[in-house]
Amino acid sequence: METSQLSPKVVKGRMGRQRHGKRVLPSDPVPHRKEEKSSAPHRKEKEKKKKFDIGKLFINISIGLCIFSLTWFFYALYMRNSLAKRVVTLHYAPRVLDDNSTSPAVSPERFWGSYRPQVYFGMKTRSPRSVVTGLMWLRQFSETDVNLRHTCEQGDRLPSYGWLLHDGLGFGVQEIRDSDFTLTTEFVKRPGGEHGGDWTWRVTAKQHSSAAQPPVISLMFYVATDTQGSLQAHVEERNRLGSVTGYSEELGNFKVTFQKPSSGEAASAKYASYNFLKTVTQGLEKLTDIVRNSLNRRFVFSLPSGEKRPYIAVDTYKPPHQQHQQKHADTRKESDFVVHQVTVQTPFQVEVLFESGSFRDRPGQLVGAAMTEELEKRKAAFDLKFERTFGLQGRGFSPSQVKFSKAALSNMLGGMGYFHGQSVVQSAYNEYPLLYPEGALFTAVPSRSFFPRGFLWDEGFHQLLLSKWDPQVTREATGHWLDLINVEGWIPREQILGDEARSKVPAEFVVQRNENANPPTLFLALQELLEQLERSPEASTATVPFLRRLFPRLQTWFEWYNTTQTGPLPNSYRWRGRDKDTNLFLNPKTLTSGLDDYPRASHPSADERHVDLHCWMALASGVMARVARLLGEPHGEYERTHRTLSDGGLLDELHWSEQLRAFADFGNHTQAVSLQQEKVYVPPGQPRHQFPVARLVRAVRRAPKPQYVNALGYVSLFPFLLHVLRPDSPRLQHVLRDLRDPDKLWTPYGLRSLSKADPLYMKRNTEHDAPYWRGPIWININYLAVRALHHYGNAEGPYRETAAALYQELRTNVVSNVYRQYVETGYIWEQYNDSTGRGQGSHPFTGWSALTVLMMAEQF
Repeated sequence: METSQLSPKVVKGRMGRQRHGKRVLPSDPVPHRKEEKSSAPHRKEKEKKKKFDIGKLFINISIGLCIFSLTWFFYALYMRNSLAKRVVTLHYAPRVLDDNSTSPAVSPERFWGSYRPQVYFGMKTRSPRSVVTGLMWLRQFSETDVNLRHTCEQGDRLPSYGWLLHDGLGFGVQEIRDSDFTLTTEFVKRPGGEHGGDWTWRVTAKQHSSAAQPPVISLMFYVATDTQGSLQAHVEERNRLGSVTGYSEELGNFKVTFQKPSSGEAASAKYASYNFLKTVTQGLEKLTDIVRNSLNRRFVFSLPSGEKRPYIAVDTYKPPHQQHQQKHADTRKESDFVVHQVTVQTPFQVEVLFESGSFRDRPGQLVGAAMTEELEKRKAAFDLKFERTFGLQGRGFSPSQVKFSKAALSNMLGGMGYFHGQSVVQSAYNEYPLLYPEGALFTAVPSRSFFPRGFLWDEGFHQLLLSKWDPQVTREATGHWLDLINVEGWIPREQILGDEARSKVPAEFVVQRNENANPPTLFLALQELLEQLERSPEASTATVPFLRRLFPRLQTWFEWYNTTQTGPLPNSYRWRGRDKDTNLFLNPKTLTSGLDDYPRASHPSADERHVDLHCWMALASGVMARVARLLGEPHGEYERTHRTLSDGGLLDELHWSEQLRAFADFGNHTQAVSLQQEKVYVPPGQPRHQFPVARLVRAVRRAPKPQYVNALGYVSLFPFLLHVLRPDSPRLQHVLRDLRDPDKLWTPYGLRSLSKADPLYMKRNTEHDAPYWRGPIWININYLAVRALHHYGNAEGPYRETAAALYQELRTNVVSNVYRQYVETGYIWEQYNDSTGRGQGSHPFTGWSALTVLMMAEQF
C-alpha cells in the first residue's frame, strides 16, 4: 500500500538499484563471500571424488588382473597336470584282448611256453607273476674261471645255439654247442586239467669228437616263484633233490620231478653227484648271481676211472641270507628259489617232469618212451605243416636249406616272450619320468642275447612271417601292442617290462618319451591279415571281430602320427627325437626312424621333411581305409589321405631332387662336416692327466642351408619299398638304376644301406659309435626290396621286365648269403658286411633276419 504512495521516480530508482545490485552489489559483500566459500569446497570435493574414482578403478582393475592371473595360473596348472597325466593314461576304448585272454581257461594250449627268450632254456606261463623254470650249466675241471651259463650272452662265445624245431605251441628242440660238448634241449607239452597241463624237458649232453676226454658237466635245473606262490623241496638219498611241490594262484598245486640221469640207454648213469639249494630271491634278475655266489669247491666227484677230484657245486649248507649281501635294502617281496644240480660225465640224458595237480586222468607220466613217442608225433606234424605253408621242398631247396629255414622260423617262435611290468616314460609336461600303468606284452624279440624285449618297429616285420604260420599269434601280439596305447595315441617304442628285461638295458635307453615315434610297421602285418581275408574268406570268423575291437585304438594311433609327426609343409612329415647335441655327432642320429645313424640333415631343425615317414603314412592310411571299409566305418577321409600321400606330383614336390635324381629328405644341411680331435690347452709345466681328455668333435667347414640331403641309400628307396610309386612312374627307372649300381647299393650279398659313393659311407658317428646303417646289409629292408621288385615285376608298366630280372638276382643273393653264413658261423645275424657278406652285429638275430624264409618261399 505504501508503495503506491511513492513517486514513480523513487520506485524507478529503487528498482534500478535492485537491478544494479544484482549485478555488482558492492555494498553487500557477505553473499559474495558466501558464494566463494561454498563453491571452492565443492570443486575440491569433485576433484577428490574424481581422484577417488580413478584410484578405485585402478584397484578394481588390479584386483581383476590378479583374479584373472590366478585363474589363468590355476587353469594352466590344471592343464599342465592334466597333460602330464595323459602320458600315463591308457586309451579309453575297451581292450582288444580280455584280461583273461592268456589264462589257462581261455587259452590252455598257449599257457605254458618257452616265453623266457633271454635264457638259454626256460619256461613260464603267460601270467603276470608266473612260476618260472630254467636251466644253468657249467663245465667242471675247467682251466678258466667258473663259466656258469644261464642268460643268453654274446660274451659266452658259444659256437652256436638256437631252436631247430619249435611250433609255437606244444614242443621245441634246441641245440646248444659249447666248447667241447653239445646240449640238446627238448620239451613237449600234454594238455589236461584246468591249468595248462603237463610238460617234460629232456637234456642230452654229448661230447664233441674233438674233445680230448669226456667232459664232466653240471646241469642246474631250477624253479622260482615271482612274488606269488610257494615251493617245498623234497630231498632223497641224502642230498639228491627228488622233486619240488608247490602252489600258485594260476597253477594250483603242481609237482616238478627230477629224474636220475641215464647214459641214453635203460640204465641210469652210474657216476653222478647231486647238490641242491633252497633259498629266496627278491627278483628273477638275481638268479644267476645267487647261484654264482653260492658255489663252493669243497665237494668231491668220483670219476668212472676211480679218480676223485674236487668239483664246484651249490652249497646246500650255506644259510640263504648270507649268500648275497646287498648294499641297499631291497623292499621287494621274497620269492622261493630251488636249484637241483646233477654232475655227470658225458654222454648222458636227464629228464625233468612238470605235473599239474588238476590233471587227474593222465594216461601215465610223460617220460622216457612216452615222451619220445610224443616228440616224434609233433616233429612229423611240424614238418608237414611247414611244407604245406612254405613249400620249400617243392621249390627245389636242398634238405640242408630246408633245415636252415625251419630253424629260422623256429627261432622266431622260440623267441616269443611274455613280459609284464611298467615302462618308464616322460613327456614335456613332466619334470621327472613316470611309471606307465602295468601291462603285459606277448611279442617276438629281435635277439635273445642282445635285444630280449619288445621293439615296436621290429614287431611288424616279425609278424609278416608269423602270420603265415599262425595268424592267431599275429592277432594276439598285435592286440597286446595296441592295448599298451595311451589316450594320446602313443605307444612306447621300446618295451622294457619287468626286472629281468630292465637288467639287460643300458640306463640311457630306459626312459621312453611320448613325442618319439617308431615306424608303424604293424600296418604291414594288418595288411597281410587283410590279404589273407581276401584269399580265404573263412578267416573272417576270427579276423573281423579282432579288427573291430582293434579299430578305435588303431584310429587314435594313426591320428597320433598324423598330428605329432607332421612336417613344415602340408602333407609332409618329420621324425621327432633327433639327437640335439650336434657338436658330438658326425650326423645327429634319428633313433625314432628305426634307421639310427642313417644320414639326415646335418643340422636338425623344424624345417625337415623325411621321405621314409611320408611313405609309412601312405601305407598306414591305405590300410586304415581298407579296415574301415571292411567294418562299415567312415573311410572317406582315410582314402583321401591315401590318395594325397600316394600322389606322384606331391611326392616329387616334397622329396624329388632333380640334381640327385633320387628321392631325398629335405632340411638344413651341409656335406662339409668331419670329426676332428678337439684342442685342449695344457699350460706349460702342468701335468696332462689333470686336464680333460681330448674328444672327437664335429667340425663344420661350410655353413648349412635348406636343401635336399644328398644321401643315397635305404631312405631314398622308400617310395619304391612301400609301393607308393605307380608302376608307370618315370622315377622308378632311376630307383632301379641306383639299386643295381655296384658303386652305389648293389652287392653280391644284398643291398647295402648307404651308397658306397656317399661321404658318410662306413664313417663312425662318434669315436665310440661305429657305423650301423651306413653300409651294412639289413635283411628287413632287403626283404622289402625283394617284395617290391616282385610287385613291380608283376604289374603292367614300362619297367616290368627290369624289375622281374632284378627280383630273381637280389632274392638269390640275399638268401644264399644268409644261408651260407648260418652254415659257416652257426648263426643268423643282425646285419651282413657289404664287402664280404660276413655276418656281424648281434647274434643270434632271428627277428626280421628270419624273413629270409619268406623270400625263399616267394610269399610277399
